[in-house]
Amino acid sequence: MAASSGNRFDVLDPATGEAVASVADGGEADAIAAVDAAAAAGPAWAATPPRVRGEVLRKAFELMTERAAALAELISRENGKALTDAKGEVTYAAEFFRWFAEEAVRIDGNLTSAPGGTNRILVTRQPVGVCVLVTPWNFPAAMATRKIGPALAAGCTVVLKPASDTPLTALAMAAILAEAGVPEGVVNVLPSRSSGKVVSAMLRDARVRKLSFTGSTEVGRILLAQAAENVVNTSMELGGNAPFLVFADADLDAAIEGAMLAKMRNGGEACTAANRFFVEAAVADEFSRRLAQRMSALVVGPGTDEKTQVGPLVNEDTVAKVDALVKGALEAGASAVTGGTRPDGPGFYYPPTVLTGVGADAAILREEIFGPVAPIVTFTGEEEAVRLANDTEYGLVAYLYTGDLARGLRVSEKIEAGMVGLNRGLVSDPAAPFGGVKQSGIGREGGHEGLLEYLESKYIAVNW
Repeated sequence: MAASSGNRFDVLDPATGEAVASVADGGEADAIAAVDAAAAAGPAWAATPPRVRGEVLRKAFELMTERAAALAELISRENGKALTDAKGEVTYAAEFFRWFAEEAVRIDGNLTSAPGGTNRILVTRQPVGVCVLVTPWNFPAAMATRKIGPALAAGCTVVLKPASDTPLTALAMAAILAEAGVPEGVVNVLPSRSSGKVVSAMLRDARVRKLSFTGSTEVGRILLAQAAENVVNTSMELGGNAPFLVFADADLDAAIEGAMLAKMRNGGEACTAANRFFVEAAVADEFSRRLAQRMSALVVGPGTDEKTQVGPLVNEDTVAKVDALVKGALEAGASAVTGGTRPDGPGFYYPPTVLTGVGADAAILREEIFGPVAPIVTFTGEEEAVRLANDTEYGLVAYLYTGDLARGLRVSEKIEAGMVGLNRGLVSDPAAPFGGVKQSGIGREGGHEGLLEYLESKYIAVNW
């Protein structure tokens, strides 16, 4: 569908910087038209039996699974990630439709008696209403399904505003949902280069009752302030600055494997990516050497090449930021064991990089790198490790490796994060509550908790 202005914008291939497609550039009028459609479709979808809603999501899961190869290539083309990562994302994304297909029939309530015996307390759950979903470019399929799945299961209608770097995957998701049986108006996709304006326009509309946003903490703060004007229900999955702790008693083979997974999934462009490596001094040299050996062996190239293990970053701004952070660390005294220099030539590439001799107060430890860079800091004891891990405004996820289970659980409790990978480099699972503390967000996605984010509890006082 064309934008009301007739404007379009190009979608670029990060491997070359060249346009691969163009899409309609929605404006404020298109945003309100999308809300109109969602509001009109809302009552009928809310009244649709949960089993029927679940079967639609189940069909969408099956369609995504059947078309996994084509979807992966599309993701790789507009996002830049290696096909291996893209295929993994499609599998992960589809699982949200399957999980919430099953959760649709588990919308619970409860009945109790008032303590004073005056009445019964009947609690029911109802869909929150029209939802605005704002997703990032790094996981264009999974971040969409992680929000659309629970919203549809709960009986809500949605307007999805995808990142302007990766709108093609969102449009493909909408087409699959329509084929799966989602009625017209229930899922609306709004590509736009004017993200702030169109989201603000929707938040000013009193019919919008839910905002779910995944993106930077800076933008999240702005959207929280705007949502407050109409007291819109909000879920925020914001920035991360994940620590990766390695104690001297850890299984180093397992720690290296976990580090490669936690750091290099999606080429480092993930809010869950290990961002700060804290390694006990006794094993720091060996860990650094082995990690650099593994990182330097990775094949860098176009994401759509089957041999590629690390694709380009998503755009020029991202690779320039990574390059500036590494240069700043090197100027401050760090050393690059491998990588550390942006290559010449077309495309938004940055080599896998390991930095040692990084000071605990280095700027590169203060913000998300969002690239294939591992800065390593040493520590000498458990107390110092916890202090370093918590020395950030963020608290999304943390990873730690130790051979002492008691220490692992003790440190996991002390770390200020919504999720902890204990001797694991991967925590994401559709059946688990995903989210952070501090300035990493509000609310949870996935698990049963993810469904509750799209439901309101209604209390009915009744006698009989």
